[in-house]
Amino acid sequence: MKTVFHPANERGHVNSGWLNSYHSFSFAMYHHPQKMNFGLLRVLNDDTVAAAMGFGRHPHDNMEIVSIPLEGALKHNDSTGREAIIQKGEVQIMSAGKGIQHSEVNASTTDPVKFLQIWVFPKERGITPRYEQKMFDAAARENKFCTVVSPVEADGGVWINQDAFFSIGQFTNAQALTYTLRDANHGVYVFLISGNAKANGIALHERDGLGIYESPALFIEAEKGSEILLIEVPMH
Repeated sequence: MKTVFHPANERGHVNSGWLNSYHSFSFAMYHHPQKMNFGLLRVLNDDTVAAAMGFGRHPHDNMEIVSIPLEGALKHNDSTGREAIIQKGEVQIMSAGKGIQHSEVNASTTDPVKFLQIWVFPKERGITPRYEQKMFDAAARENKFCTVVSPVEADGGVWINQDAFFSIGQFTNAQALTYTLRDANHGVYVFLISGNAKANGIALHERDGLGIYESPALFIEAEKGSEILLIEVPMH
């Protein structure tokens, strides 16, 4: 088993007033040579956007972009003409493919929105851009992991153009669980959204990140009140 540990207090940080963002990996003006990616996971940004503010129209290509609201609501608009609002409990994915422009704005004029934005390198380049969002019932992730992003339709998550799998668990009780990786060449990045937990015996606290690879499984000890995101990706 090999690991990489990203403590919450060692993440990149920018606060421009309307945006307060923490970066688990190198992004924009934050560059750390040991934090370029974890396998095909490229970006994990923990963003808070002020009321009525947001990211104006900007382009992307050949990247799988996942947004997971943690608090509040986020308004999405893109060059395909799609407009949508996503909120806590939903997961959104945009396959940028051969090129798309989009904007993301806080849907509220009074309250901040908090969300995770995660980028994964695509499996196939140059595809037609696509968008999907889905609401996941809270009971589906209570005291267990629920697959929310997957290339396998039967998993019930939003579809991703990569052999990547995202799972979320929200623990109202202390739980011990084993997560088995789908492929021996994959790794799993654990991001502790809230609370405290252990992953393969390593203690994690709120907003810590831990990548584990060359291990067939992950043993999670989740404390009461914790919320955990697992991101399984190919390592090459």
